[in-house]
Amino acid sequence: MNYFNYFSEIEDTFIRRRGKHLLMSPLDWALIESWKEMKVPLHVVLRGIDRAFDSWASKPRKRTIKSLLYCQEEVEAQFAEWLESRVGAGPEGNGESENSVPVKEQPFSRLTIVDHLARVSAALIDTCEARRRIGTDDLCDALERTAQLLTDLREDYSSAAKPDAEKLEESLTGLERLLSDTMSAVISSPQLEAINQEVSKQLQPYRTHMEQTVYQQTFDNLQLKRLREQLHIPRLSLFYL
Repeated sequence: MNYFNYFSEIEDTFIRRRGKHLLMSPLDWALIESWKEMKVPLHVVLRGIDRAFDSWASKPRKRTIKSLLYCQEEVEAQFAEWLESRVGAGPEGNGESENSVPVKEQPFSRLTIVDHLARVSAALIDTCEARRRIGTDDLCDALERTAQLLTDLREDYSSAAKPDAEKLEESLTGLERLLSDTMSAVISSPQLEAINQEVSKQLQPYRTHMEQTVYQQTFDNLQLKRLREQLHIPRLSLFYL
């Protein structure tokens, strides 16, 4: 991950989570610079930003988040946990040594998760290359960015002394959010209308028995599922192993 991408990925994630364009202040850029100098991995910063926004959204407030400084405490807490996970990593990067701290039981083996990350990353690159043959768009860029971040996550997880699938899942959720937002932005109006009609028809028999909030959430989930199918975007979550 080069110097420019580190800054641009953090800026994009912050602005996207905020919900409207906002120029970042010199203080925000200085904060990113300090994280870069501290060697905070990009995926750790992005996870911290997502967690800070999720925490803020869970408690409705009148004021909006205007500065990246709001996320500083969570990012640095995530970094501290990440550093702890590296303690005891073997010289070969396999996370195992005689004095390693016992790793808590994970839902899947390390190899299974690493293979999953490699597989979905390759699938995203394949989809991107197929789209580039007919022209480039924002989805291609998002696919490439996500594939690179998946590579970083795979390398990090494979070498951690204490791999944490829960932390990894948080990062994958953030990447899925990025792809979902981009898919919704690039899909054509006729395609989206056709998907909406299909989903509405599928849910029609159940609509009168569902609360409005439950219906809308189910509708949105099915809509995203159809978008992924049409655009050939795999699920990243460990739940789909």
